Amino acid sequence: MKLAILSPVAWRTPPRHYGPWEQVASNIAEGMVQKGIDVTLFATADSITTGNLKSIIPVGYEEDKSVDPKVAECMHIGYLMEHAHEYDLIHNNFDFLPLTYSGLIKTPMITTIHGFSSQKIIAVYKKYNKFNTYISISNSDRSPELNYAATIYNGIGKEQFTFRQEQGNYLLYFGRIHPDKGTYESILIAKKAKMKLLISGIIQHQQYFIEKIKPLLNDDDIVFLGSSGPDRRDQLLGGAFALLHPISFNEPFGLSVAEAMFCGTPVIAFNKGSMPELIENTRTGYLVGNIDEAVERVKDIPSVDRAHCRKWAESKFSKEKMTEDYLAVYRAILGNQ
Repeated sequence: MKLAILSPVAWRTPPRHYGPWEQVASNIAEGMVQKGIDVTLFATADSITTGNLKSIIPVGYEEDKSVDPKVAECMHIGYLMEHAHEYDLIHNNFDFLPLTYSGLIKTPMITTIHGFSSQKIIAVYKKYNKFNTYISISNSDRSPELNYAATIYNGIGKEQFTFRQEQGNYLLYFGRIHPDKGTYESILIAKKAKMKLLISGIIQHQQYFIEKIKPLLNDDDIVFLGSSGPDRRDQLLGGAFALLHPISFNEPFGLSVAEAMFCGTPVIAFNKGSMPELIENTRTGYLVGNIDEAVERVKDIPSVDRAHCRKWAESKFSKEKMTEDYLAVYRAILGNQ
């Protein structure tokens, strides 16, 4: 089987610090290489893979602001499609635009839907459903208007996360700084619980950061660390008392939630979107409805078995399991090639 994996070009694959879709595309590529599949990763030229790398975009447009995002995306997707005939299967991890080529090429395409940025884009997925095999990353993120081959949870390289039996003494917010993700709510939870909060993530919503977050920051109990790469991510997640994830939207997955559990760290999350699929309530963390409930559950965190958090994460969200699940879909499409 010759497999082409299409990654986005906002960030390097795998990302230096932020880039969830790029991270998942990397994990799929590396998992398939380990299975002996002939993999070509289409990503930025500075990307890293043990498979083959093809690129036309030097660096991610989020890392070089002189690059026009739409130009980079069109060049990148077009580059793969011009070489589509060289592959048995294309695995698209780059949203809806590549779908528009799927009726023009002979190579079958599998598309992982990493979430819907807007309900408006479902029209594109719907139009090209017959040319594509769709995969959802959680059952909660399925559109009733589309046909899916499977739900496959994002898989994580467990070797990148160190299990720690000892619980830390701080709460952690780990994610982009945006109203959807609940940065401000995390601060309120920490203050009411009288615990230190560390905040790590890219500032995706500048006005929200300036108006709601920055005035509450200090060098004492509410500390902003900026974005964190893999090593510091492992240290922060593993060293936390609990991860706070008070989202205000129906999140399709939430990598940091699974990553925290790989470290043994429980998660307190608002009960929205995929959270009931990721968190085993009362056993790997707590699903709550509001800030006050979250504060109450902070008191219960010591009763969560950190070893069980790791075991749960390995059973549901490992790179190995994701690879096997995708391989089963690939073989169903290609007939055991």
